[in-house]
Amino acid sequence: MTRRDWSWRAGGMLLTGGASALCVKLDGSALAVMLLPPALLGLPLMVHGRRVGQAIRAQWRGHADTAMAIHAARLRAVRARFSR
Repeated sequence: MTRRDWSWRAGGMLLTGGASALCVKLDGSALAVMLLPPALLGLPLMVHGRRVGQAIRAQWRGHADTAMAIHAARLRAVRARFSR
């Protein structure tokens, strides 16, 4: 994995971890509900890294096998890079 990919994954971890920690600290507060979207936004970032946009587009387009769609896009990119 590249440094850029690790930074996206670390950002997702910080987003989810920070929002979750604040939710625990604000237990019983209505503000804790406002922290749910950032916590959920960080989960795909942790899993997919910098490819999160590609994963979301693949799911929106109805790909049953999102992982296979992402892998196929990566293979096309590698082939295009080496076919020059």
